[in-house]
Amino acid sequence: MYAARVRASLRGWGGVGAMAVLCALALTFVLLLPCTQKAPAQGRPAGQPVAAALQARAGDCKDSEAHDRTLSPSGADGPTIDAIKARTGARRKLIVGVDQNSYHWGYRNPNTEGAELEGFDIDLAHRIAQDLLGDPDAVQFKAIPTSQRISAIQDGRVDMVVRTMTITCERLQQVAFSAPYFKTGQQVLAPKSSSITGYNSTLAHKRVCTAAGSTAYIKLDADRKSGALPASTDIAGTVPNQLDCLVRLQLGEADAVVTDGALAASQAAQDPTVELKGGAFTTEYYGVAMKKDASDLVRRVNRVLVDYRANGWQASYNTWLSATLGKDPAASKPPAPRYLRTS
Repeated sequence: MYAARVRASLRGWGGVGAMAVLCALALTFVLLLPCTQKAPAQGRPAGQPVAAALQARAGDCKDSEAHDRTLSPSGADGPTIDAIKARTGARRKLIVGVDQNSYHWGYRNPNTEGAELEGFDIDLAHRIAQDLLGDPDAVQFKAIPTSQRISAIQDGRVDMVVRTMTITCERLQQVAFSAPYFKTGQQVLAPKSSSITGYNSTLAHKRVCTAAGSTAYIKLDADRKSGALPASTDIAGTVPNQLDCLVRLQLGEADAVVTDGALAASQAAQDPTVELKGGAFTTEYYGVAMKKDASDLVRRVNRVLVDYRANGWQASYNTWLSATLGKDPAASKPPAPRYLRTS
């Protein structure tokens, strides 16, 4: 079953019609699949540099360095992991919040039996599950919209979120993150026939769609207030899920979409009438999000990522993302992790 999830990318996919079907599926399915992961380890390895062990404080956090504010790897169990492992019977699963309609990241493949979840984020969730519970299928996937990623963690609906989630200082006040597992940046997606050329003055008097609670909306809102973006740019069109922006674009209800370039490239692959306009205008890093006090789980996930970056990351990239982001993954590889959080 797991091998089936990591086979080559979806065939026969693309176009507005297929997108409409996928959106309908996304509204009706709730993901329940099995996966496993290992528990986060406690404690800082011996020899950790003192400078790297400085406790991060909210006041001096910079978004460009937020991805360093995580705990050092460890394989030890702790209270969070113990609680996950204590689940019995059919409930003995890692509960992971994911997307089910982001092409090649977390999406239901209609060409598979039961429309299985597949994608780059899904592969990582399976790897974590394997480490934690000894079975890559001991996972319960829960589809959550972009706007509910943080609340799903805080409310205990999920153990973690693996859903193209950018590490930021503001989010670090609400949840904990692993070390980064992917590098990307915000880009503009618009119809090929559009006069929009990128994140610039050509967005004046244009309707720009973003997902509620996304870093894209935060960036647009700040830039419009500062004058870096034309004041006439309409950014009111926010949606719960990022894919809804592509649908709005297709229906003529938006002139452009701003989202992570990694996601935008996959959406352009789904619809040949749209394209990326201009280059990335931010640098962002995806991390696995967990509860703030789940230190053992954070450390365990970071240990999994150490192994995954060396053995697994490249294969997953080749399977899901090389066709849209290019065969050379250099621009997408996360930086060497720095573990500047101590507790």
